[in-house]
Amino acid sequence: MNKNSKIFIAGHRGMVGSAIHRKLLATGFRNLLVKPRQELNLANQQDVEAYFSASKPEYVILAAAKVGGILANNTYRAEFIYENLMIQNNVIHAAWKNNVKKLLFLGSSCIYPKAAPQPIKEGYLLEGPLESTNEPYAIAKIAGIKMCENYFRQYGCNFISVMPTNLYGPNDNYDLEKSHVLPAIIRKMHLAGCIEQDNWDAVRTDLERFPVGNITGKSPMNEIIDMLASHGISSRPGNSSARPGTVTVTLWGTGNVYREFLHVDDMASACVHIMQNINAQELYNSFMNSHINIGTGADLTIKELAYIVKSVTGFGGVVSWDASKPDGTPRKQLDVELLHKLGWKHEIELEAGIRSVYESYKSA
Repeated sequence: MNKNSKIFIAGHRGMVGSAIHRKLLATGFRNLLVKPRQELNLANQQDVEAYFSASKPEYVILAAAKVGGILANNTYRAEFIYENLMIQNNVIHAAWKNNVKKLLFLGSSCIYPKAAPQPIKEGYLLEGPLESTNEPYAIAKIAGIKMCENYFRQYGCNFISVMPTNLYGPNDNYDLEKSHVLPAIIRKMHLAGCIEQDNWDAVRTDLERFPVGNITGKSPMNEIIDMLASHGISSRPGNSSARPGTVTVTLWGTGNVYREFLHVDDMASACVHIMQNINAQELYNSFMNSHINIGTGADLTIKELAYIVKSVTGFGGVVSWDASKPDGTPRKQLDVELLHKLGWKHEIELEAGIRSVYESYKSA
């Protein structure tokens, strides 16, 4: 890519797409093509083909997807497989039809088998059953990987797939019903800390920015309290008021499963590096891989993560665990040896990244 190349970023308003947009602008790229969902429905084949035919992008970064945490993935199973298949099928096929020079498809580490050996190498794909709660999403992403690979095999398309670990950062989703684990924990502990300080104005301000269902900052107090309790934020029984140490945050699962986390700005840096330096022929024929893992190569338990967030937010109460809720895959630590061979390593360490994210969350 050169600085004047026409680069279409699909999903530029999402967490990953917006980070890639920021990174490209900071690196000096100016001819960036973006379209909000209201103007271009990527799940509609005719709309996508018309857009590609008219705009003729030279490069495509496919960051658009329907995403969510365990609750969302397990609840909206049909939407997750349908919408993601439609988006990626339309964009990848249109890229081929319009002679796009290079395409980068963003997947997810959930593509790997639930019981994959650790750390997870790219070659472990399709070697065992998937984790059941996010199987529809994972199947869609696996289809995208294989679509890119086989458009190269049949047509010589320079289409590459990357599989990031769990991402966090600016523009994350803090919806308590649909978010991933880290933003959910950050928001729960922020709200719990506000309750500890008897700062209900801060709670209302938070709910005004990010309503939960039909509960906003203007809702009656009893409805707000009931909603918070239903999402695991409550005072201990028997206490007449919320005081430091008396508020409990209950999190899903046992807390004993392991996860790896990468700041989305690092993810964007890796994507730009790959777009500028790695080609499909090298990936598929020289490295014998269908995709590239992107991560830090280090993980921690959800319980350890929770106590980092507890420290960062200043929440002084109790963290409890609801073992009746699913944990998900026991461990998903990515092997990033290939990524390191290709000349890229992460820069933002987890606690520093969480502190930065929390400061942004409070000031939004």
